[in-house]
Amino acid sequence: MAELIFVLGGARSGKSAFARRLAAAGPAPVVFLATMTPGDEESRRRVVRHRRERPPDWETVEEPIDVVEAIGRATASDAAGTVLLDCLSVWVSNLLLRLLGESPSPDEADAAEEQVLRSVDSLLAQHRVAAARLVIVSNEVGAGVVPPYPLGRVFRDILGLANQRAAAQADRVYFVVAGIPNEIKGPGPVGS
Repeated sequence: MAELIFVLGGARSGKSAFARRLAAAGPAPVVFLATMTPGDEESRRRVVRHRRERPPDWETVEEPIDVVEAIGRATASDAAGTVLLDCLSVWVSNLLLRLLGESPSPDEADAAEEQVLRSVDSLLAQHRVAAARLVIVSNEVGAGVVPPYPLGRVFRDILGLANQRAAAQADRVYFVVAGIPNEIKGPGPVGS
């Protein structure tokens, strides 16, 4: 099984830039798996900026929902190098928006949590059989303000659980603060 690296941080913390450096330093070729679908002018500009920040020799796969299948395709050959998934939090959001309305009932939220976490488990299982190194980026949303609306709280809770699962499976975990990566789990004493 190839290495799994999990990079976590807040908005604009520098986590994506750090993850790109990790991917560039890893085995080639690199596949960048983007989960964001631009829905307005601001998000379109963000996507264009992110594309410019990636090396031109990286393959970009844009997949907002079927991330597990996309990773399977990207790692199917023996020549698979590194897959950079940016990001888990947007993917979880995309899955939730397909499953729930704006004010989900507790039963609907519980069912969505089960489905999303099964998808995260499938992603992690897909990595275990792949030869490629996987770098996953995600947002840490548990340290912020409690969202004032039900769907926001459901998202925060499910993403927190998804992050825990990814971190538990990862060989290395980094928390990026103000552009500074801090290793919080690794092969040495820090991750013991």
